Amino acid sequence: MKLRVILYLIGFSAFVASLGQNLYNPLLLQVQEELHTTSYLVTLSVSLFTLALAIMQMVFGPLADKRGRKAVLIPSIIVYIVSSIGCAYSPSIGFLLFFRVLQGIGAAAVPVVSAAIIGDIFRGKALSQGMATYQLLLMLAPAIGPLIGGVIGERLGYGATFLFLAAISILLLIANLILLPETKPEFSGSKHNSAQNFSLIFKNPMSLTILIFGFFQFMVYFIYLTFVPQILSNTYSFQPAKTGIILLAMSLSTIISIKLGGWMLNQFGARKSLIYGFSLHALSVILFAFTAQISLSFLIIDVCLFGFFMGLTGSIPTTLLTELFPEERATAIGVYNFIRYLGMASGPMIGTMLYSGGSIIPLFLTCSLAFSAVIFWGTRFVGKFTY
Repeated sequence: MKLRVILYLIGFSAFVASLGQNLYNPLLLQVQEELHTTSYLVTLSVSLFTLALAIMQMVFGPLADKRGRKAVLIPSIIVYIVSSIGCAYSPSIGFLLFFRVLQGIGAAAVPVVSAAIIGDIFRGKALSQGMATYQLLLMLAPAIGPLIGGVIGERLGYGATFLFLAAISILLLIANLILLPETKPEFSGSKHNSAQNFSLIFKNPMSLTILIFGFFQFMVYFIYLTFVPQILSNTYSFQPAKTGIILLAMSLSTIISIKLGGWMLNQFGARKSLIYGFSLHALSVILFAFTAQISLSFLIIDVCLFGFFMGLTGSIPTTLLTELFPEERATAIGVYNFIRYLGMASGPMIGTMLYSGGSIIPLFLTCSLAFSAVIFWGTRFVGKFTY
Protein backbone atom coordinates (compact mmCIF):
# COMPACT_ATOMS: atom_id res chain seq x y z
CA MET A 1 0.00 0.00 0.00
CA LYS A 2 2.82 2.40 0.85
CA LEU A 3 4.37 1.93 -2.60
CA ARG A 4 1.08 2.90 -4.23
CA VAL A 5 0.92 6.03 -2.08
CA ILE A 6 4.43 6.98 -3.21
CA LEU A 7 3.49 6.31 -6.84
CA TYR A 8 0.46 8.57 -6.76
CA LEU A 9 2.27 11.22 -4.73
CA ILE A 10 5.13 11.59 -7.21
CA GLY A 11 2.75 11.16 -10.14
CA PHE A 12 0.57 14.01 -8.95
CA SER A 13 3.69 16.09 -8.24
CA ALA A 14 4.76 15.61 -11.86
CA PHE A 15 1.23 16.47 -13.00
CA VAL A 16 1.29 19.81 -11.15
CA ALA A 17 4.79 20.61 -12.43
CA SER A 18 3.64 19.90 -15.99
CA LEU A 19 0.64 22.19 -15.51
CA GLY A 20 3.05 25.11 -15.41
CA GLN A 21 3.77 24.55 -19.10
CA ASN A 22 0.24 25.04 -20.40
CA LEU A 23 -2.11 26.15 -17.61
CA TYR A 24 -2.17 29.79 -18.68
CA ASN A 25 -1.90 29.29 -22.45
CA PRO A 26 -5.57 30.34 -22.97
CA LEU A 27 -4.81 33.59 -21.11
CA LEU A 28 -1.90 34.89 -23.18
CA LEU A 29 -3.95 37.74 -24.62
CA GLN A 30 -5.01 38.72 -21.10
CA VAL A 31 -1.36 38.75 -20.00
CA GLN A 32 -0.43 40.90 -23.00
CA GLU A 33 -3.12 43.46 -22.19
CA GLU A 34 -2.49 43.67 -18.44
CA LEU A 35 1.29 43.93 -18.75
CA HIS A 36 1.08 46.28 -21.77
CA THR A 37 3.50 44.20 -23.82
CA THR A 38 3.77 42.48 -27.19
CA SER A 39 2.47 39.13 -28.35
CA TYR A 40 6.04 38.02 -29.04
CA LEU A 41 7.20 38.60 -25.46
CA VAL A 42 4.16 36.88 -24.00
CA THR A 43 4.73 33.86 -26.23
CA LEU A 44 8.37 33.95 -25.17
CA SER A 45 7.23 33.31 -21.60
CA VAL A 46 5.96 29.91 -22.77
CA SER A 47 9.10 29.11 -24.77
CA LEU A 48 11.50 30.09 -21.96
CA PHE A 49 9.71 27.80 -19.52
CA THR A 50 10.09 24.88 -21.95
CA LEU A 51 13.73 25.75 -22.67
CA ALA A 52 14.60 25.80 -18.96
CA LEU A 53 12.66 22.57 -18.51
CA ALA A 54 14.68 20.89 -21.26
CA ILE A 55 18.17 22.07 -20.30
CA MET A 56 17.78 21.29 -16.61
CA GLN A 57 16.93 17.65 -17.36
CA MET A 58 20.64 17.17 -18.00
CA VAL A 59 21.49 18.76 -14.65
CA PHE A 60 18.95 17.23 -12.31
CA GLY A 61 19.32 13.67 -13.62
CA PRO A 62 22.97 13.24 -12.60
CA LEU A 63 22.35 15.27 -9.45
CA ALA A 64 19.54 12.93 -8.36
CA ASP A 65 21.81 9.92 -8.96
CA LYS A 66 24.56 11.51 -6.89
CA ARG A 67 22.72 13.36 -4.11
CA GLY A 68 19.47 11.45 -3.88
CA ARG A 69 15.91 11.70 -5.17
CA LYS A 70 14.32 13.53 -2.26
CA ALA A 71 17.34 15.78 -1.82
CA VAL A 72 16.74 17.15 -5.34
CA LEU A 73 12.93 17.04 -5.38
CA ILE A 74 12.21 19.08 -2.24
CA PRO A 75 14.33 22.16 -3.11
CA SER A 76 12.92 22.06 -6.64
CA ILE A 77 9.35 22.17 -5.40
CA ILE A 78 10.27 25.15 -3.21
CA VAL A 79 11.72 26.95 -6.25
CA TYR A 80 8.53 26.13 -8.16
CA ILE A 81 6.37 27.60 -5.38
CA VAL A 82 8.40 30.81 -5.07
CA SER A 83 8.55 31.33 -8.84
CA SER A 84 4.81 30.68 -9.25
CA ILE A 85 4.06 33.40 -6.71
CA GLY A 86 6.55 35.64 -8.52
CA CYS A 87 4.73 35.04 -11.82
CA ALA A 88 1.40 35.91 -10.19
CA TYR A 89 2.61 39.28 -8.95
CA SER A 90 5.04 40.26 -11.72
CA PRO A 91 4.59 43.99 -12.41
CA SER A 92 6.11 43.80 -15.91
CA ILE A 93 6.86 41.35 -18.68
CA GLY A 94 10.54 41.38 -17.71
CA PHE A 95 9.76 40.08 -14.23
CA LEU A 96 7.34 37.52 -15.66
CA LEU A 97 9.99 36.18 -18.05
CA PHE A 98 12.49 35.90 -15.19
CA PHE A 99 10.09 33.99 -12.96
CA ARG A 100 8.96 31.76 -15.84
CA VAL A 101 12.57 30.65 -16.35
CA LEU A 102 12.84 30.02 -12.61
CA GLN A 103 9.53 28.14 -12.68
CA GLY A 104 10.81 25.95 -15.52
CA ILE A 105 13.95 25.18 -13.51
CA GLY A 106 11.85 24.18 -10.52
CA ALA A 107 9.54 22.03 -12.63
CA ALA A 108 12.39 20.26 -14.43
CA ALA A 109 13.47 18.06 -11.52
CA VAL A 110 10.04 16.57 -10.87
CA PRO A 111 9.60 14.28 -13.93
CA VAL A 112 13.22 13.13 -13.74
CA VAL A 113 13.05 12.27 -10.06
CA SER A 114 9.55 10.78 -10.29
CA ALA A 115 10.44 8.29 -13.02
CA ALA A 116 13.67 7.37 -11.22
CA ILE A 117 11.75 6.69 -8.00
CA ILE A 118 9.37 4.37 -9.84
CA GLY A 119 12.40 2.47 -11.15
CA ASP A 120 13.78 2.34 -7.61
CA ILE A 121 10.72 0.86 -5.91
CA PHE A 122 9.12 -1.40 -8.57
CA ARG A 123 10.36 -4.43 -10.49
CA GLY A 124 9.08 -6.60 -13.33
CA LYS A 125 5.41 -6.31 -14.18
CA ALA A 126 4.87 -3.89 -11.30
CA LEU A 127 7.44 -1.54 -12.88
CA SER A 128 5.68 -1.39 -16.26
CA GLN A 129 2.29 -0.89 -14.63
CA GLY A 130 3.66 1.73 -12.26
CA MET A 131 5.29 3.62 -15.13
CA ALA A 132 2.02 3.45 -17.06
CA THR A 133 0.14 4.95 -14.11
CA TYR A 134 2.74 7.70 -13.85
CA GLN A 135 2.48 8.50 -17.58
CA LEU A 136 -1.30 8.57 -17.24
CA LEU A 137 -1.10 11.24 -14.53
CA LEU A 138 1.49 13.16 -16.53
CA MET A 139 -0.63 13.20 -19.69
CA LEU A 140 -3.60 14.62 -17.82
CA ALA A 141 -1.81 17.99 -17.63
CA PRO A 142 -1.90 18.94 -21.34
CA ALA A 143 -5.41 17.47 -21.58
CA ILE A 144 -7.08 19.46 -18.79
CA GLY A 145 -4.53 22.18 -18.00
CA PRO A 146 -5.80 24.76 -20.51
CA LEU A 147 -9.38 24.09 -19.40
CA ILE A 148 -8.55 24.66 -15.71
CA GLY A 149 -6.48 27.73 -16.53
CA GLY A 150 -9.21 29.18 -18.71
CA VAL A 151 -11.85 28.80 -16.00
CA ILE A 152 -9.67 30.28 -13.25
CA GLY A 153 -8.26 33.06 -15.41
CA GLU A 154 -11.63 34.12 -16.79
CA ARG A 155 -13.03 34.59 -13.28
CA LEU A 156 -10.01 35.72 -11.26
CA GLY A 157 -7.34 36.83 -13.73
CA TYR A 158 -4.21 35.13 -15.03
CA GLY A 159 -2.33 35.72 -11.76
CA ALA A 160 -4.76 33.41 -9.99
CA THR A 161 -3.62 30.49 -12.15
CA PHE A 162 -0.09 30.84 -10.80
CA LEU A 163 -1.36 31.19 -7.22
CA PHE A 164 -3.37 28.01 -7.81
CA LEU A 165 -0.14 26.22 -8.78
CA ALA A 166 1.64 27.62 -5.74
CA ALA A 167 -1.13 26.52 -3.36
CA ILE A 168 -1.23 22.95 -4.66
CA SER A 169 2.57 22.79 -4.68
CA ILE A 170 2.70 23.81 -1.01
CA LEU A 171 0.43 20.87 -0.17
CA LEU A 172 2.59 18.56 -2.26
CA LEU A 173 5.74 19.88 -0.58
CA ILE A 174 4.33 18.96 2.83
CA ALA A 175 3.17 15.55 1.59
CA ASN A 176 6.57 14.75 0.05
CA LEU A 177 8.39 15.86 3.18
CA ILE A 178 6.27 13.53 5.32
CA LEU A 179 5.54 10.54 3.07
CA LEU A 180 8.39 10.26 0.56
CA PRO A 181 11.43 8.24 1.66
CA GLU A 182 14.82 8.45 -0.01
CA THR A 183 14.77 5.66 -2.60
CA LYS A 184 18.14 6.08 -4.32
CA PRO A 185 20.02 2.75 -4.29
CA GLU A 186 23.29 2.81 -2.42
CA PHE A 187 25.21 1.96 -5.59
CA SER A 188 23.45 4.55 -7.77
CA GLY A 189 25.83 6.83 -9.64
CA SER A 190 28.87 5.54 -7.74
CA LYS A 191 31.00 4.23 -10.63
CA HIS A 192 31.14 7.10 -13.12
CA ASN A 193 31.07 10.87 -13.27
CA SER A 194 28.33 12.69 -15.15
CA ALA A 195 30.22 12.88 -18.46
CA GLN A 196 30.89 9.14 -18.37
CA ASN A 197 27.25 8.43 -17.57
CA PHE A 198 26.10 10.51 -20.55
CA SER A 199 28.58 8.69 -22.77
CA LEU A 200 27.39 5.33 -21.47
CA ILE A 201 23.77 6.16 -22.32
CA PHE A 202 24.51 7.49 -25.82
CA LYS A 203 26.85 4.62 -26.70
CA ASN A 204 24.47 1.87 -25.65
CA PRO A 205 22.68 0.75 -28.88
CA MET A 206 19.39 0.05 -27.13
CA SER A 207 19.21 3.34 -25.23
CA LEU A 208 20.35 5.27 -28.32
CA THR A 209 17.49 3.68 -30.25
CA ILE A 210 15.01 4.69 -27.54
CA LEU A 211 16.33 8.27 -27.55
CA ILE A 212 16.00 8.60 -31.33
CA PHE A 213 12.52 7.06 -31.27
CA GLY A 214 11.54 9.57 -28.58
CA PHE A 215 12.91 12.52 -30.55
CA PHE A 216 10.95 11.67 -33.69
CA GLN A 217 7.79 10.76 -31.82
CA PHE A 218 7.61 14.07 -29.99
CA MET A 219 8.68 16.02 -33.06
CA VAL A 220 5.67 14.59 -34.90
CA TYR A 221 3.46 15.11 -31.83
CA PHE A 222 4.17 18.84 -31.75
CA ILE A 223 3.67 19.05 -35.50
CA TYR A 224 0.17 17.73 -34.84
CA LEU A 225 -0.42 20.23 -32.04
CA THR A 226 0.79 23.09 -34.24
CA PHE A 227 -0.74 22.25 -37.62
CA VAL A 228 -3.94 20.34 -36.90
CA PRO A 229 -5.60 23.61 -35.77
CA GLN A 230 -4.48 25.23 -39.03
CA ILE A 231 -5.82 22.30 -41.06
CA LEU A 232 -9.15 22.47 -39.22
CA SER A 233 -9.35 26.19 -39.90
CA ASN A 234 -8.24 26.10 -43.55
CA THR A 235 -10.09 22.97 -44.63
CA TYR A 236 -13.13 22.79 -42.34
CA SER A 237 -13.50 26.46 -41.21
CA PHE A 238 -13.25 25.50 -37.55
CA GLN A 239 -13.24 28.13 -34.82
CA PRO A 240 -10.74 27.82 -31.90
CA ALA A 241 -13.31 26.43 -29.46
CA LYS A 242 -14.19 23.51 -31.76
CA THR A 243 -10.52 22.93 -32.51
CA GLY A 244 -9.89 22.58 -28.77
CA ILE A 245 -12.44 19.77 -28.64
CA ILE A 246 -10.61 17.84 -31.38
CA LEU A 247 -7.27 18.20 -29.56
CA LEU A 248 -8.95 17.14 -26.32
CA ALA A 249 -10.20 14.00 -28.08
CA MET A 250 -6.61 13.23 -29.10
CA SER A 251 -5.42 13.67 -25.51
CA LEU A 252 -8.22 11.50 -24.15
CA SER A 253 -7.30 8.77 -26.65
CA THR A 254 -3.74 8.93 -25.32
CA ILE A 255 -4.90 8.67 -21.73
CA ILE A 256 -7.16 5.71 -22.50
CA SER A 257 -4.34 3.66 -24.04
CA ILE A 258 -1.52 4.38 -21.56
CA LYS A 259 -2.41 1.54 -19.21
CA LEU A 260 -2.78 -0.76 -22.21
CA GLY A 261 0.85 -0.02 -23.03
CA GLY A 262 1.95 -1.37 -19.65
CA TRP A 263 -0.09 -4.52 -20.25
CA MET A 264 1.42 -4.91 -23.73
CA LEU A 265 4.94 -4.67 -22.34
CA ASN A 266 4.22 -7.45 -19.85
CA GLN A 267 2.50 -9.65 -22.43
CA PHE A 268 4.81 -9.31 -25.43
CA GLY A 269 8.11 -8.12 -23.99
CA ALA A 270 10.19 -5.05 -24.69
CA ARG A 271 11.33 -5.79 -28.25
CA LYS A 272 7.93 -6.48 -29.77
CA SER A 273 6.20 -3.77 -27.72
CA LEU A 274 8.71 -1.10 -28.72
CA ILE A 275 8.83 -1.95 -32.42
CA TYR A 276 5.16 -2.78 -32.93
CA GLY A 277 3.93 0.17 -30.87
CA PHE A 278 6.08 2.75 -32.63
CA SER A 279 5.42 1.19 -36.04
CA LEU A 280 1.67 1.55 -35.51
CA HIS A 281 2.24 5.13 -34.45
CA ALA A 282 4.13 5.87 -37.68
CA LEU A 283 1.38 4.19 -39.74
CA SER A 284 -1.21 6.44 -38.11
CA VAL A 285 0.70 9.45 -39.47
CA ILE A 286 0.65 7.98 -43.00
CA LEU A 287 -3.10 7.44 -42.65
CA PHE A 288 -3.54 11.05 -41.57
CA ALA A 289 -1.55 12.33 -44.55
CA PHE A 290 -3.84 10.68 -47.09
CA THR A 291 -7.28 10.82 -45.44
CA ALA A 292 -7.50 13.83 -43.10
CA GLN A 293 -8.56 16.18 -45.89
CA ILE A 294 -11.14 13.76 -47.33
CA SER A 295 -13.68 14.43 -44.59
CA LEU A 296 -13.92 15.71 -41.04
CA SER A 297 -14.87 12.22 -39.83
CA PHE A 298 -11.64 10.80 -41.21
CA LEU A 299 -9.64 13.59 -39.58
CA ILE A 300 -11.19 12.94 -36.17
CA ILE A 301 -10.57 9.20 -36.46
CA ASP A 302 -6.98 9.82 -37.59
CA VAL A 303 -6.27 12.22 -34.73
CA CYS A 304 -7.71 9.82 -32.16
CA LEU A 305 -5.65 6.94 -33.60
CA PHE A 306 -2.51 9.05 -33.36
CA GLY A 307 -3.31 9.85 -29.73
CA PHE A 308 -4.11 6.21 -28.97
CA PHE A 309 -0.77 4.92 -30.27
CA MET A 310 1.02 7.79 -28.52
CA GLY A 311 -0.37 6.51 -25.23
CA LEU A 312 0.29 2.88 -26.12
CA THR A 313 4.03 3.56 -26.38
CA GLY A 314 4.18 6.18 -23.61
CA SER A 315 5.49 4.08 -20.72
CA ILE A 316 7.71 1.70 -22.71
CA PRO A 317 10.84 3.91 -23.19
CA THR A 318 11.03 5.06 -19.56
CA THR A 319 10.42 1.53 -18.28
CA LEU A 320 13.25 0.16 -20.40
CA LEU A 321 15.67 2.94 -19.50
CA THR A 322 15.16 2.41 -15.76
CA GLU A 323 15.92 -1.28 -16.29
CA LEU A 324 18.91 -0.69 -18.55
CA PHE A 325 20.65 1.78 -16.22
CA PRO A 326 19.97 0.92 -12.56
CA GLU A 327 23.04 2.89 -11.46
CA GLU A 328 22.34 5.90 -13.69
CA ARG A 329 18.55 5.74 -13.61
CA ALA A 330 17.78 9.43 -13.11
CA THR A 331 20.49 10.46 -15.59
CA ALA A 332 18.99 8.19 -18.27
CA ILE A 333 15.50 9.61 -17.70
CA GLY A 334 16.90 13.15 -17.79
CA VAL A 335 18.65 12.50 -21.10
CA TYR A 336 15.48 10.97 -22.58
CA ASN A 337 13.38 13.93 -21.45
CA PHE A 338 15.92 16.36 -22.88
CA ILE A 339 15.87 14.60 -26.26
CA ARG A 340 12.06 14.59 -26.24
CA TYR A 341 11.98 18.33 -25.56
CA LEU A 342 14.38 18.88 -28.47
CA GLY A 343 11.89 17.01 -30.63
CA MET A 344 9.07 19.22 -29.34
CA ALA A 345 11.04 22.36 -30.18
CA SER A 346 12.08 21.21 -33.66
CA GLY A 347 8.65 19.94 -34.75
CA PRO A 348 6.97 23.29 -35.45
CA MET A 349 10.11 24.65 -37.15
CA ILE A 350 10.37 21.65 -39.48
CA GLY A 351 6.62 21.72 -40.09
CA THR A 352 6.74 25.36 -41.18
CA MET A 353 9.11 24.45 -44.00
CA LEU A 354 6.91 21.60 -45.28
CA TYR A 355 3.35 22.80 -44.76
CA SER A 356 1.97 24.77 -47.69
CA GLY A 357 -1.56 25.30 -46.40
CA GLY A 358 -3.10 23.73 -49.48
CA SER A 359 -2.07 20.11 -49.02
CA ILE A 360 -1.01 18.32 -45.85
CA ILE A 361 0.56 15.38 -47.68
CA PRO A 362 4.12 16.83 -48.04
CA LEU A 363 4.32 17.56 -44.31
CA PHE A 364 2.78 14.45 -42.81
CA LEU A 365 4.02 11.97 -45.39
CA THR A 366 7.58 13.23 -44.96
CA CYS A 367 7.27 12.96 -41.18
CA SER A 368 5.80 9.47 -41.34
CA LEU A 369 8.47 8.21 -43.74
CA ALA A 370 11.26 9.64 -41.58
CA PHE A 371 9.65 8.13 -38.48
CA SER A 372 9.27 4.75 -40.22
CA ALA A 373 12.88 4.80 -41.46
CA VAL A 374 14.14 5.41 -37.93
CA ILE A 375 12.05 2.53 -36.60
CA PHE A 376 13.37 0.21 -39.34
CA TRP A 377 16.92 1.28 -38.48
CA GLY A 378 16.30 0.61 -34.79
CA THR A 379 15.05 -2.94 -35.28
CA ARG A 380 18.58 -4.29 -35.69
CA PHE A 381 19.48 -3.09 -32.18
CA VAL A 382 16.19 -3.86 -30.49
CA GLY A 383 16.19 -7.39 -31.93
CA LYS A 384 19.31 -8.22 -29.89
CA PHE A 385 17.78 -7.02 -26.64
CA THR A 386 15.89 -9.27 -24.24
CA TYR A 387 13.75 -7.96 -21.41
